[in-house]
Amino acid sequence: MINMRYDIQTIGIIGVGTMGSGIAQIAAQSGHTTYLYDTKAGAAQQAKEKLAQTFEKLVEKNKISAEQAQAANNHLVIAQQLEDLKACDLIVEAIIERLDIKQSLMQQLESIISDNTILASNTSSLSITAIAANCSKPERVVGYHFFNPVPLMKVVEVIQGLKTDPDIVDVLNQLSRKMGHRPVVAKDTPGFIINHAGRGYGTEALKILNENVCHFSEIDRILREGVGFRMGPFELMDLTGLDVSHPVMESIYHQYYEEIRYKPSPLTKQMLDGKQLGRKVNQGFYNYETGSKVGEQPVQLVERLNEYPKVWIAADFSEDQKQLESYLIGQNIALDTGEQPHPNSLCLLACYGEDTTHAAKRLNVQPEQAVAIDMLCGIVKHRTLMPSLVTKPEYRLAAHSIFNLDGGMVSEIAESIGFVGQRVLSMVINLGCDIAQQNIATVDDINAAVRLGLGYPFGPIEWGDHVGGQKVLLTLNRMATLTYDPRYRPSPWLQRRVALNLPLTFTSNDKKGIYQC
Repeated sequence: MINMRYDIQTIGIIGVGTMGSGIAQIAAQSGHTTYLYDTKAGAAQQAKEKLAQTFEKLVEKNKISAEQAQAANNHLVIAQQLEDLKACDLIVEAIIERLDIKQSLMQQLESIISDNTILASNTSSLSITAIAANCSKPERVVGYHFFNPVPLMKVVEVIQGLKTDPDIVDVLNQLSRKMGHRPVVAKDTPGFIINHAGRGYGTEALKILNENVCHFSEIDRILREGVGFRMGPFELMDLTGLDVSHPVMESIYHQYYEEIRYKPSPLTKQMLDGKQLGRKVNQGFYNYETGSKVGEQPVQLVERLNEYPKVWIAADFSEDQKQLESYLIGQNIALDTGEQPHPNSLCLLACYGEDTTHAAKRLNVQPEQAVAIDMLCGIVKHRTLMPSLVTKPEYRLAAHSIFNLDGGMVSEIAESIGFVGQRVLSMVINLGCDIAQQNIATVDDINAAVRLGLGYPFGPIEWGDHVGGQKVLLTLNRMATLTYDPRYRPSPWLQRRVALNLPLTFTSNDKKGIYQC
């Protein structure tokens, strides 16, 4: 239903850099008269000309018709001065990320526009409530956070400040869909949904690297090939640039009053200071001077051995035990089926959240015989093995060779809590659950925001259901117990649903509506 008070036909864009031009493109293509304004002389005209070229390219690629391109061009109007925006129904600012400048702009606009004009900020990190604080009508100020490149990133966060009119949120949701984007509604909290949810990935990967668990490229490989992320965290930081990603880490950490889960790494600060920013300067974690990525460690392969020890399996979950038995039998590896392992058997431990030493101690097996394996995401494509500090070389070699037998990829890491995949994915899922617990957004919006905004194969909460909430909770509990580190404390959302044997995506209903907690 159309809200007649906020019927958006005309949109003003202030700041026509990459983000502002992208917003203008989808606004014009969706049939809205779109004003372009920038304080830099000639910038609005240049943006209009570049958008005309973009529309031509879309015609050449058969993405839009020539008539649609012409219509979009006709919808773009140059605003010579701020006063030219007075008739706009919606004004979106995409200017510098400085609170004082955004506050000043909002006050300036209030002296020009009508009572029903919506003022939106494309801020990625500043509080909408703070931006609106000095306005005479703070209820008309809203966050409208797009992602770059806007036409391709089909998600937009609609952020409701403390005083934002809920009708405005509804109207922007409708507008977003008309422009071809999935709106996700968030409370005005640090990082909103997407930048907040993204803290679980790179931050934990950096902590693993800091603990010398394995090379950064091995972490990338495990999380890409074994877990299913589109890019490894260090590849992603190189692509984004540490001049962008490290300040976001620091900002969210400080805005949440030094919450330990978001603690940045000294390494990325050091790299930032040393201008080792990533692809844009040809050197980040990897080197790009040749035009392609250099610095990835090769996959380690172990040839078939003449003889293999019997393998004794201990697994925290029966499905993991069955999968390992099936694989070993398929590779003609003899199983040790005794209640306790034979002194000459390889002990394969499918544990969660522990290091190999503690798993061996819990299971009453000799750590010299033990190799742990990460089963959180199965072993179809990739296997992560973790010997103990004292595992004998012949058992390490045998385990590696066994899991190379079918051509599968193997990563061998130093002994540590929670492997790599378990640890990072559990943090991603736990953080998603905590965002839901805080009622920052609905479960559906959290999942959609992360899939579309971060490119994960699943949203964090649905991913927890995919791999199993019990496994995630066990991983977190054991890591918290072994390290005494509060960063691994499990979310109440996760604990409660696992205790009740419910999906993590479960929300309860009653006559008053849907309650997230």
